[in-house]
Formats: sequence, C-alpha cells, structure tokens
Amino acid sequence: MDRNEVKPQQLEFSYSTDIFSRFRAQAATDESFIGQPRALRALKMGMSLFAKNYNIFLSGDPGSGRHEAVRYTASLLPPPPAGELHDIVFAYNFDRPRSPLTLVFPAGEGREFSLEMEAVATAPAGERGQKLRRVMERSMPPQAEIFCARALEELRRTASDEADDRLRVNCAFCAAGQRPLVFESHPTQTNLFGQVSGGSGYVHLSLCPGSVIDATDGFLVIDAQQLLNDPELWDNLRKFLDFGTLLIKQTVGESESLIIKPTAFRPNVKIILIGTDASYDKLCELDEGFLDLFNVSAEFDFSMPANEQNIISTVGYLDRCVRKDNLIPLSDPAVARALFYSSAYAELRGELTTKLSFLSDLVREASYWASESGRDLIQPEDIDRAVRMREWMNSLTESKINEEITNGEMIISLSGTKTGVINGLAVMDRGNASFGTPTVISVSVAPGTEGIVNIEHEAGLSGEIHDKGLLILEGYLRKHYARTFPLSMYAGICFEQSYAEVDGDSASSAELFALLSAIGDIPLRQEIAVTGSVNQLGDIQPVGGINEKISGYFRICKLTGLSGRQGVIIPRKNLNSLLLGDEILEAVRSGKFHIYAIDTIDQGMEILTNRPSGQRNSKGNFPPDTLNNIIENHLKNLCNLSRPAN
Repeated sequence: MDRNEVKPQQLEFSYSTDIFSRFRAQAATDESFIGQPRALRALKMGMSLFAKNYNIFLSGDPGSGRHEAVRYTASLLPPPPAGELHDIVFAYNFDRPRSPLTLVFPAGEGREFSLEMEAVATAPAGERGQKLRRVMERSMPPQAEIFCARALEELRRTASDEADDRLRVNCAFCAAGQRPLVFESHPTQTNLFGQVSGGSGYVHLSLCPGSVIDATDGFLVIDAQQLLNDPELWDNLRKFLDFGTLLIKQTVGESESLIIKPTAFRPNVKIILIGTDASYDKLCELDEGFLDLFNVSAEFDFSMPANEQNIISTVGYLDRCVRKDNLIPLSDPAVARALFYSSAYAELRGELTTKLSFLSDLVREASYWASESGRDLIQPEDIDRAVRMREWMNSLTESKINEEITNGEMIISLSGTKTGVINGLAVMDRGNASFGTPTVISVSVAPGTEGIVNIEHEAGLSGEIHDKGLLILEGYLRKHYARTFPLSMYAGICFEQSYAEVDGDSASSAELFALLSAIGDIPLRQEIAVTGSVNQLGDIQPVGGINEKISGYFRICKLTGLSGRQGVIIPRKNLNSLLLGDEILEAVRSGKFHIYAIDTIDQGMEILTNRPSGQRNSKGNFPPDTLNNIIENHLKNLCNLSRPAN
C-alpha cells in the first residue's frame, strides 16, 4: 500500500509569478489570438483561398473562441485585389416576372446602373428610349446588356407617362471596399435567402436580401447545429453553393407560399460553419457531398500547452478583461491561482484551457467577492472563493444526494468490509454543475454458463461503452485465470439505487474488483472508493473527471466523519491530472485521507484487501493463500459445479 500511496508533495502544484510578472504590461496590449496554431493555420488558408468549394467547418467546444478566431483571421487578410468585389442587382424579367434577373456588376457599377435606370424609368415616355441607349453605350456585364436590350424593345411597344417600375432595378448589395464578414446568429429561410416585402407590385423591387447576399465576396458564419435543425435549410444552402440558386419564399394568405427564384449566378461567398465534432459527423453522414463543398476543416482543441507564451498571453487576456469590464485588478498571486484553475479545467497540469470565457467569468466573480471584502486588488483567496461559491450555488443536486447518503436513504458503507461490493466513483453533470459522487456496485456469483450479466443492460440502462467494458472483464478472467479450464459461471453486476443510464468505462476497474471479490469470497474495504478503466490484460487506464471524483468522495467522507482510513484508488496515469483544493491537500498531509495510484488490478486488490495478490511461478501456479490463487481455485470450482450432470 505504501508504495502506491500518493505523497502530499506529488499533489502540490502551482504557477510561479516569475513566469509572467515582468511581461504583464506588454501582454495586456497584445491582441493576438491565444493558442490554436493548427486551427488558425487551417482557418487562414481557407479564408484566403477564394476558390470553389473552399468553405470551412470550424469545430470545437463552445467558448473556445471560434467566433473570435474568425474575426481575428479576417483582420489579418490583405485587402481584396481590384476587380474581386461586386454589386448584386435584381432586375425585371420580361419573360418570367416571378424569376427576377440577377445582375453582377463590378464594385460601384451596380449602384451607378441603379441610378441610371431610375432616371430612365421616371423620364417622360418619349425620352426613355434615348436615355436607355446612352446607358447601353457604356461597358456592362452581358446579362445587363441583355436586360437593357429587352427593355428597349418593350419601350418601343408601350408608352406611358407614368414611371415604369419594370425599368427600375434593385441594388441588393453594394460592395464597400472590403470583404464582408456576416455572422448569421439565427439562420432561417428568410434570414439566409431573403424575403419579398410589400411596397411594389414587382417582385424584383420587393426583394429584401438575406445574409447570403449580404456576404457577397466575403464570409458568412453560420451555427451548424441550428442549420441542421431544419433539413430543408441545408438543402437550400447546398443548392446555392452548387448552382447559385436562391429560393425565396413569398407568403400568400395565411398558409400558402410562393417560391421566388431569381436567375442563378456564381456565388462568391465563403461559408464558415461553426459547430461541434458531433455536428460535423452528422453533416458528413447526412450529405455524401458535404466534404466536397467544405474542403477545409479547422479543429479547435479544448486545451493548449502551458508554455511561457501561452501563459503570458492568457495573463494578458485576463488583464484586458479587467480593463474592459472595469473590474478590480488582479494581483500576481491571484493570476497564478487563476492559471491553476485553468489547468484544472483542462484536467492536465501541463495544459491550459482554451475556453477563455471560463477564465473571464472567474475573474468577474472574483472581482465581486474582492469588492465584498473591501479589497482594491483581487487576491488568491478571492479566486478560491469565486470557485467555491460557484460550486455551492450549483450544488443543490449534490447536496440532496449527500443528504440521502447521510440519512441512510441511499445505502452505502464508508467503513468496514463487504464481499462483492465496492464504492465506484461517478461524475454527474447538470448544466454548469459537475460533481463527483460515490455509487455502490454489487456483484453476485453462482454456478452457471451465462457468463457476466449486465443488469443495467437487461434493464435498458446501459450505454454501448459500458457494455463493452463488461465484455472486457470476461477477457481478463480468461487471460488471467481460465487458462486450462473453461470459464463457467453466472455473475450479475449492478449499480445499486441507480435509475439513469450508465455509460462509459471509468467504472470497469471497480466492477472487476467487485467481481473478483465475489468469485473468491474475499471482503473489500468499503472506505476506499475506486475509479479507473481496465483492459483485458489488467492494466489500469486513465479516466476523465478525476478531480471532481476525488473531491466529491472527500466531501461525503467529511460529512460522515473522516476516519483516517478513507481514500480513493485512481489510475497512476492520472497523476498529472490531479489539481485538488487546499482542504484535500491538508487532509492528505495529516493522514486523514489517502490517494492511491495503481497500474494494475493486482495492485488495487492488494490495497482493497490488505493481502498479497501473488504472481505465477515457473510452473504457472500462484502461491498458496494469495488472492489470485484463491480466485483461480474458486473459478475451477464454479466450472465443476456448472457442468451438466451425467
């Protein structure tokens, strides 16, 4: 046990103020983007290449700065070359009035053409032809020439002193000298593709453009999940990207609608979809041509290396937040403490979170608590208090669970020994709240041929990953014990008093410990809770949420009374993820709470039973009276009992 117990000095971790203190003033003025070099490189390439199908999917976690990265990258792009910006003009279609002509002009010429055609439309009837011919004398796009020629024919056949709205045009988009950057926060059919408003009897004059027109020659940023919520919307966007087709709905009456379809044009709009990995996978599955349209995938990481550059940049970001929101300034030790929680959020000592919104919220709340204490500088205790208060305000569910444990409604033992029973550790998420809690895992074993029965699966409460984890347990038993005899038994594994779906494999080691205990009739210490994934070879693998699990179990042990024997078993590979609060560190230093780090199932069994596991000798046998010898003999006995009678 001693060799596997984590020493207090192994749990201590903090950032030195020497890393950033002398660079703070300079860092606060640096507006460059923090971290994500891979994603930024892909984003810059994608936003620079205005070629067909070089649209971009930007994936990552919410709050990781994806929208800010688009703005930042756009600010780095050089001005577009002359001739790459255009005006979009809608004109009357004399052949199909409900399909307006889409005319594309070089920047500035669309507005000029619109003013000229306004003069033609409002001129006396006898002068319109002459004015229109003068318009036609200058160079214009072929489609505009065709429109003017057809308009001239109509003028020869009809004459009226009233203004002719057929000759007016609608300059739907006028280039402003730079590539537009449009964020469509609420993508709908109307917002994306436009609508027909009242005010004119002619469709081309009543068209109000949507964001795909507003982003002409530029960038249109859309939330992928919102787009996926309406499959028809994705289909229409796909048609626009493929064929330049705009489908605009005009409502007629209360329920009917007409489709207005302007003539197609080459869409020079770069679409940037922002979503999660799940929405990216869904689009790939939904549309086999999606990857052909979105040639660039920029992936945002949830963490970044805690190197000097990223530390200084993060500190600069915090100081800019203070200045922007007029908060109480941060002392150097408070900055170091904020960096500690940044690493805790990333769940790795050598990493910082890229979710900078988490840090800015933390600083805002720390500023509030500093003002409550009458301080003119935020100190480390204000950062700690902000974290504690956030946890407390979001801990109602955890408090209810702990109350059920302390008053006996939830049956769990935190002392003594039991056979086939162990306390696993789980993480529960509810909105912004995330906390660890113990969960009782029990196993019953009897002769039979069913193998390991997952009671959660039988009840429809087990996810696929959890099912896989239990299949691995059978593989371990065969590899470790059933080498010369068939594995024959019935073992039922259950999460007691659990009524929600169980998924993930972080409890697989705890399930295996309980299974081995039940097979060998070996009692397990109930004051030790366990987390960790296991493979078929018995190696303990790292899991997520390690700090929440330890903290949650420590809190319930503290509520029921720390005995000095309580603690947790975790994977050794999770040691670099440990960023625990001062209260737990003090309890470990004083011997009131213990943390054990293991590499194998054998090591865990020794801690849970205070007995040696035993290794096979040269003849392939386990030493007598060791854990493995007892378990193997019991499995042989179960095999004999499970054989059908002659």
